[in-house]
Amino acid sequence: MERPLTATTDAPQWVPTEDDVNGARVTDFARFAERRTGGDYPDYRALWQWSVDDIEGFWSTLWDYFDLGERGSTVLESAEMPGARWFPGTTCNYVDQIVRNARTDRPAIISVTEDGPDREMSWGELLGRAAAFADRLRASGVEPGDRVVGYLPNIAEAVIAFLATASIGAVWSACGQDYSAKAALDRLGQLEPKVLVAADGYRFAGKYRDKRDDVAALRDGLPSLVTTFSLADLTEVASHGLDSVAVPFDHPLWILFSSGTTGLPKGIMHGHGGVVVEHLKAVALQSDMGRDDTFFWFTSPSWMMWNFQIAGLLVGATIVCYDGSPSVPEPDALWAIAARVGATVLGTSPGYVLGCMKAEARPAATHDLSALRSVGITGSSLPASSSLWLADNVGVQVASISGGTDVVSAFIGGVRTVPVWPGELSAPFLGVALDAWDESGNPVRGEVGELVVTKPMPSMPVAFWNDPDQSRYRDAYFETYPGVWRHGDWITITDHGSVIVHGRSDSTLNRHGIRMGSADIYQAVESLPEIVEALVIGAEQPDGGYWMPLFVVLGDGVELDDALRDRINDIIRTEVSPRHVPDEIIVAPGVPHTRTGKKLEVPIKKLFQGGDAAKVVERSAVDDPALLDWYVTQRRA
Repeated sequence: MERPLTATTDAPQWVPTEDDVNGARVTDFARFAERRTGGDYPDYRALWQWSVDDIEGFWSTLWDYFDLGERGSTVLESAEMPGARWFPGTTCNYVDQIVRNARTDRPAIISVTEDGPDREMSWGELLGRAAAFADRLRASGVEPGDRVVGYLPNIAEAVIAFLATASIGAVWSACGQDYSAKAALDRLGQLEPKVLVAADGYRFAGKYRDKRDDVAALRDGLPSLVTTFSLADLTEVASHGLDSVAVPFDHPLWILFSSGTTGLPKGIMHGHGGVVVEHLKAVALQSDMGRDDTFFWFTSPSWMMWNFQIAGLLVGATIVCYDGSPSVPEPDALWAIAARVGATVLGTSPGYVLGCMKAEARPAATHDLSALRSVGITGSSLPASSSLWLADNVGVQVASISGGTDVVSAFIGGVRTVPVWPGELSAPFLGVALDAWDESGNPVRGEVGELVVTKPMPSMPVAFWNDPDQSRYRDAYFETYPGVWRHGDWITITDHGSVIVHGRSDSTLNRHGIRMGSADIYQAVESLPEIVEALVIGAEQPDGGYWMPLFVVLGDGVELDDALRDRINDIIRTEVSPRHVPDEIIVAPGVPHTRTGKKLEVPIKKLFQGGDAAKVVERSAVDDPALLDWYVTQRRA
């Protein structure tokens, strides 16, 4: 696969200062590791190399650096994937690290809504309410291993319910209330939960969405339920602390779900210990967060970033729960909230950044972002143009990350001691034996390859739900390269060690034997002010031909005339490559996504290859199912 051209520059857009490097938590960890191992880790690259050469030494050092308590003498019983077993004989509980960091001088959570005042929740109230709810769960017969599920917006009560569940060794899972009852049942119904926690509704984009009928349908569809709790049941504050049950390192903490666009969503289980060590690494060492930080990521309980944001509590930081739209009442609403709460780390998506660019927002000029230190980006690839816009209009480190629900963390991202290049992710995360491989399993540099992880990580799934022989787990990640995790992304590892993500390899464009990533096309086309969003597919034809259409969603009042067609083709030709120019440009009413915002490239491709719409995509897993009907009408005879 030839490497597409990228709109990057030869120079970094952000370079750490000497103070950044000396004051970074990852630098302190490196000195700790040097004392422990006798090694020399003068920069991040050297530290990363040690962390993947000696994964047992790295993870045991990290455990001790964060003083996580007693642990067994064995760190990794077997490095085989799947099946690697971390810290056998070690017991822990996720909530212990949060209780350990409780404090009285700063809030634990700042709750923000579209239509009301911000509310601060103290650590005492958070843990007291979680302790009281844990008592109610026990009184309902909930035991370790039982499932407690939530149908909730992104509110503090969702965090309370999760902490209570985890503290008693039960297993948490949740869906945001943008999911219909059917979509929620497709996920939560698999788990045979004992308890449901649900809100009556939520507000989004200025409108209240009443969900009481969906809650009733969800309750009726879960015959295993013992009881259902409302938000009112989470208001009591216990007079005792949040006690925890010690569980094995790999005891399930939560179950997250795959998108479920092509079948029943897969339930992905992660263990207490694996999440604690991975999230401490990601939050403290990679994102440089600690007790003085306010962590705000725009997310939903349906998305792994909700789980990831809670990790701010693991280091004593304040987290922000926002129940609302990022673009109401103004396109730059997220920046306004960040300024108001004093966010030091803000997380959002490339789509939101692009929307701000097209709205000509000027965040730093119109809001006091003096507290902000870093902007995190995930969900899809961030174009170089968007990254440079952030540099010009926000002026802080841009820390794009790439990982997923599969590991509830990131493989690649930012770090306070490494420069940021436009359109590139700064470095592999510590402990992630990341590589780019060709079809034969050979490493490649400076050209596109499959993202692989050659050694286990503690937060790789404990198991898939209802997969007793691990066949679904093995097929998901280890079928292409046995014993090596293939994630399904095209990446390029550059000569300065950064990583460019080109998009999903399972939706590869393969024209005339040349494979291409769709993300590169989106970055070019969606930079045009006339284009709201784009979708490209490559459909093999029965006669041996190949059809590569580009669907575009136009801005208000814009028409697709010959001049705009030429502009679209020209920007693809010059910023990506001539081979990426589509066969046809088609105006679409919208682009369908998964509920977590990923474009439905593979299902739409299957539709255009004659697939049955009822089989190639599960409508309840799509953000706007009605759009699928339009794409069906566009199929060629």
